[in-house]
Amino acid sequence: MSQESTAWIDEIVWTTDGLVPAVVQDAATGTVLMFAWMNREALARTAATGEAHYWSRSRQRLWRKGEESGHVQRVQELRIDCDADAVLLRVDQTGGIACHTGRERCFFRRLEDGRWILTDPVLKEPAEIYGR
Repeated sequence: MSQESTAWIDEIVWTTDGLVPAVVQDAATGTVLMFAWMNREALARTAATGEAHYWSRSRQRLWRKGEESGHVQRVQELRIDCDADAVLLRVDQTGGIACHTGRERCFFRRLEDGRWILTDPVLKEPAEIYGR
């Protein structure tokens, strides 16, 4: 997935704080696994290494998905939307867990009769993943 030139990155429409929304989808199943933010460095590293990197707004730092959990995302395809203001990553998700709660995906609650219902099981307890 390496990219020789980074001129393509200038085509992205960045937010005023230098970010672009990133939707992450399982390449095999099409399941939407998570949503995150990327800055220029995160997107460039993702393209260069083939592993997903994101910008943490809460920690104010770059992070590689799986750096603590081991649940690395190997990027099969990068896409931008029609307005070039959102990125889609199609990934192979190591361990089948994308969410820090130990679930397959971050979107594990569905609105039903005016309340949020848990729909997906915890596959591995966060304490087992992160050792906390």
